[in-house]
Amino acid sequence: MSTLNNILYFQSVLGVLANMFLLFFYTVIILWHRPKPTDLISCQLTFVHIVIVLTGGDLWLTDILESLKFENDFKCKTIFYMNRAMRGLSICITCLLSVFQAVTISPSTSFLAKFKHKLKAYTIYAFFYLWSFNLSFSSRWIFYVGAFTNVSESNQMKVTKYCSIFPKNYIISALSSTVTIFRDVFLVGVMLTTSAYMVIILFRHQRQCKHLHSISQPRVSPEKRATQTILLLVVVFVVMYWVDFIISYTSVLLLKYNPVILTAQKFVMNTYPTITPLVQISSDNRITNILKKIQSVRHQIF
Repeated sequence: MSTLNNILYFQSVLGVLANMFLLFFYTVIILWHRPKPTDLISCQLTFVHIVIVLTGGDLWLTDILESLKFENDFKCKTIFYMNRAMRGLSICITCLLSVFQAVTISPSTSFLAKFKHKLKAYTIYAFFYLWSFNLSFSSRWIFYVGAFTNVSESNQMKVTKYCSIFPKNYIISALSSTVTIFRDVFLVGVMLTTSAYMVIILFRHQRQCKHLHSISQPRVSPEKRATQTILLLVVVFVVMYWVDFIISYTSVLLLKYNPVILTAQKFVMNTYPTITPLVQISSDNRITNILKKIQSVRHQIF
């Protein structure tokens, strides 16, 4: 168990550091340089992932709140609410990023091409709707999560050392579960559809490039590189989402979270927020060029 906790702690440290670096980079680009169309979306996704890692590992924010002498009930409600709200935003913003890129690379003859000139305005509206919906929808957890007590222990599902989920009204539980499942299935379906569309566009583009450049090897365009990065992120997200869903669904049926299974689920939940910044950093030429310049200056000094 200690080994699993050490792995989870290392993953959390890596995830927070990588996301904070990326958040700083996007903030500087957006405020003082010319940002790419997807930079604002990626910046928000990075912020969401920082909060997920801080609240999902039960290692960071819990210690901070405990040092401030907050009660366990307040800690549980705050951390659980923030984590659930950010997890909902993560799937929504990842879907938005996928749709945005699909519209961006769509050919002029495509149905999606007519949305290109208003894409930025649509994105702002989408941000407002997604944040409002997820923050309000996740507020239900404030009433059903709290500090674990020994009273009526069988009616509580312990999810962390101090926190448990209290029994809910059947109708409310069924309604909230239906909305959550519908939201997630719909968004995953949209991501898979846009991903398939982008794969087709890339395949056609590659075939045209082979026809036009039969001798010389064509350079990878920024649009193609960005599309490949987003496709990779979508694949990682979908895989991790379904693994997390299976673990959660099994635990709910058993009305119990085994400590080992809970730690494994936290690792799965943090995998996407940890991998995402690493993929984005390695695939963004602006970041790699900055890192190369820093390395060059360091070699000159030393």
